[in-house]
Amino acid sequence: MLAVLAADVAGYTRLMERAEELTHKRLKDIHRNVVLRSIARNSGNIVKNLGDGFLATFSSAVAATQCAIEIQTEIRPFCYGKAQSDTILYRIGINLADVIIEAHDVFGDGVNVAARLQTYAEPGGIVVSGMVAEAIAGQVAATVTSVGDFFPKNLSRPIRAFVVHPHNAPAAAVTTAASGMDRPSIAVLPFRHLGADPEDAILAEGAIEGIIHTLAGLDNLLVISQGSTQAYAGQRPDARDVGRDLGVRYVLSGSMHRAGKRLRILTELIDAETGTVASADRYDGDLEDLFDLQDRISAHAVAIIAPHVHEWELRRARRKPAENLTAYELMLRGTDLMLRLDEASFNRARGLLQKAIAEDPGYAPARAYAAYWHLLRIGQGWSPDIGADNAEADRCAAAALERDEGYALALAIRGHMKSFLHRAFAEAGELLDRALRAGPNVALCWSFASATSGYRGDGVTAVLQAERAMRISPRDPFGFRHEHMLSQSHYINGNFKEAVAWGERAAQHNRRMASNLRTLCASLIALGETVRAREVATELLAVEPRFRIGPWSERTPLTGTILEGFAARLREAGLPE
Repeated sequence: MLAVLAADVAGYTRLMERAEELTHKRLKDIHRNVVLRSIARNSGNIVKNLGDGFLATFSSAVAATQCAIEIQTEIRPFCYGKAQSDTILYRIGINLADVIIEAHDVFGDGVNVAARLQTYAEPGGIVVSGMVAEAIAGQVAATVTSVGDFFPKNLSRPIRAFVVHPHNAPAAAVTTAASGMDRPSIAVLPFRHLGADPEDAILAEGAIEGIIHTLAGLDNLLVISQGSTQAYAGQRPDARDVGRDLGVRYVLSGSMHRAGKRLRILTELIDAETGTVASADRYDGDLEDLFDLQDRISAHAVAIIAPHVHEWELRRARRKPAENLTAYELMLRGTDLMLRLDEASFNRARGLLQKAIAEDPGYAPARAYAAYWHLLRIGQGWSPDIGADNAEADRCAAAALERDEGYALALAIRGHMKSFLHRAFAEAGELLDRALRAGPNVALCWSFASATSGYRGDGVTAVLQAERAMRISPRDPFGFRHEHMLSQSHYINGNFKEAVAWGERAAQHNRRMASNLRTLCASLIALGETVRAREVATELLAVEPRFRIGPWSERTPLTGTILEGFAARLREAGLPE
């Protein structure tokens, strides 16, 4: 059995197109001065050169991993002073398996696994199989973290994968993939108004400004500026033409009707590729408070639009072959599997997120959701190593903010991490405040803010923040997260009846959220509903078989009398100590 190391230059085609001779010369220098020397030091052999990479074999997984670490570390001086677009970095995958070696080549299923793992590595990164991870545990100066199951193309079985981060290694360069992002985009056309009163035109324009401003604060949605859509004023263009002209996937159009002090706005959200109406809605209100009406129209429109866009984009991604997905679509599929909260789908989700990172290393959302994945794995009680998941969540969140320091969701996830994992409530509060300023219409930011308020014992604020998340996203397909947060907030606030009501509602939408089942269980005991509480306790143990009150009490951010009462109620429900 040998260790197989597969390496590939990230963005090789792009580098060669930019400067073929210079790139070839730099690669030869790196190969001679870094790759060959490191392989020789670790008693390995190159069995195949691939132009943009190579295959090498080693007698042990430790030697192969040590070689990979050396290559990724020693290549960096060759990148100093180079623009990010000219940086040469390897992606490396390592597997341990029986192989067939011939002159200048190596064969076998284990080679294919190493090659596939390499495609999941980010530039400058290392991904290894489960067998390698077991073999190198404690043997190399690196953190080795499980990232779930990968399902590479043309392999009939999943691969249990791990990422390797050398100790004290500098962060990989922020690079941009050639594939592009292909994110969803929307244009809001000027509303038609039937009246001759100039105030009607002002009102219509104000409503458009409010909707555009609110949409612009949403996660992963590109919004065309109002100036770019003014050319369509007074017209009724075909949405497909607008989509082609402005390069957008969705078009929101509408009309305004005024009768005295009453106002009615009709809107249509249209898929610009097909011309299909995704949503048709009506808004009615008074003119007594013009600005309040505009805000309500905008908030209502966004509450309708955001879930429709998410669902339509997810359908689009599901229809495409996996090898043709963009980083955005990989992330979308990954988050969909992650938030189902069944363990098999959850483990598969991280591979899709890792693939998104590998496809577009500069894409902050994929890294933010990777951090969220590690947080959820701890929260669900599925983590094989809480310390490693904690460290990886921190690394992914920091990398997301390095790529987009104002990205609201990344700020919120890191803030939640600070309170949930570290009980650093003051630091968490600062990050969450920044998140809410950057993304006031991102519901998850409000839910995470609610969690931190609750951990600090401020139940009143926690309830208000969770209610805000519910108002922003009433049709969220994963709204059970906000419903659970409202349940937890009511529990902390001492309103156990409401805590049960919202906990039951969240459980109806997803019965696999461990934190919700815990809160529901404690809330039912507080109301004296012991039989139902014990039923919920049984559900919790099916989701989290290793749950024990003692270890949970040590890691939960709940403190003081709230924690004491919570733990006592879990005992009364029959959960193991």
